[in-house]
Amino acid sequence: MTKRPRTVRRSRGAAEVDELIHIASSLSLSCTLAEDRFWQDKLVDLLEEIIADEDEDTLNSALDTLSKTDPQAWNELADLVEACTETQSITINKQECQTVLFAVPLLAWSRFNIPSGPLGDERTQHLRQHLSEQVFAKGVHLSLADFLFSPDQLPQGYCNTAKLSKMLAKLTAENGTLACEQASSAEPAAFLTDTRYLLGAIAAPKGQALFRWQEDEGSTRKEVLAQWQKQGLSSLQPLFAGCAMESLLPVSYFAAWRESDRASRGYSLRATVSFLQLLLNIEARQLTCVIAACHGKRLEEYRVGFIRRNEEPMLHGVVWPLLDGEDEHTECIAEIETILRESGITDIVIHEHTFPMDQCDDCGNPLFPSLDGDLLHIETPENNDTPSPHLH
Repeated sequence: MTKRPRTVRRSRGAAEVDELIHIASSLSLSCTLAEDRFWQDKLVDLLEEIIADEDEDTLNSALDTLSKTDPQAWNELADLVEACTETQSITINKQECQTVLFAVPLLAWSRFNIPSGPLGDERTQHLRQHLSEQVFAKGVHLSLADFLFSPDQLPQGYCNTAKLSKMLAKLTAENGTLACEQASSAEPAAFLTDTRYLLGAIAAPKGQALFRWQEDEGSTRKEVLAQWQKQGLSSLQPLFAGCAMESLLPVSYFAAWRESDRASRGYSLRATVSFLQLLLNIEARQLTCVIAACHGKRLEEYRVGFIRRNEEPMLHGVVWPLLDGEDEHTECIAEIETILRESGITDIVIHEHTFPMDQCDDCGNPLFPSLDGDLLHIETPENNDTPSPHLH
């Protein structure tokens, strides 16, 4: 038997891309729940085949096309790609159950290295107990990865994420633990502030609650987060010695990833102020912040430079990237200014003109706006404990 020529696979991929686009567009135009479910079922069936084939290119091609031509259909497709990636079906005690891959984002900053890597059996068991008691619904099965992931150590792409989701899903029946030796081979980049993730999967019979806030007399999301932050993080504190750390709400994987992207922007600003106060032994009001919009083909990000009040050099900088749905009309500058003032900064300069997204030719780090309207390299004062010249 001869092998199929490569062109056959490519043409099949193109046909699948067209089919994904057609179904997602039809779903976006649906006006009844019954029709929604019809198109959703067809889309899920096709997506599960594509993910099982590990055909990442087909998923990305369809998403890229719709992002340019039909944003509403793009949203429909993206939602179901994520659902098929992080949700699995398994049988536990002869009962059909649904599993969901979840993540716990941890925001941290330190002059030293932010930890990542294996958690150890005792710490993993403590985390399992606290998550079960404070976050997830009663009776939910729970598996955990025995690893604290940096962003660089997370699975890349939908298909690799689905693999991890399936491995953790299988372990929920026995409330098991997944050893992640392979993740330890990826050395995390060193930043002053960064995100770490706890990963796991939860399982419950279809139609039953997965999270505490879904229960009839359950706590609110805000109450769940407060309880988790108060008690659940105790086993992680020794691991984060020398770091400031706070947790976001444990939720499904992609929702956690998006929320950590959003929350890390303000966290980085507050961390920068604290870091410079400690490093220079000064008060926040002795710092000046300079904000500038930076464009590629469109507005991509804001950059915030930190200097001593009315002095050079550039001490530090924070990049505030625009996220999905944000543009020049979004009140990002007002949000940045509010966070800085709450942190004690009183002298804030906002440039009216836009800047290019320039980076240092030697180190590749972004350049930050000065009072005079130049983009400057950071010159952080000498400190052997400083891991990076800018905030992630």
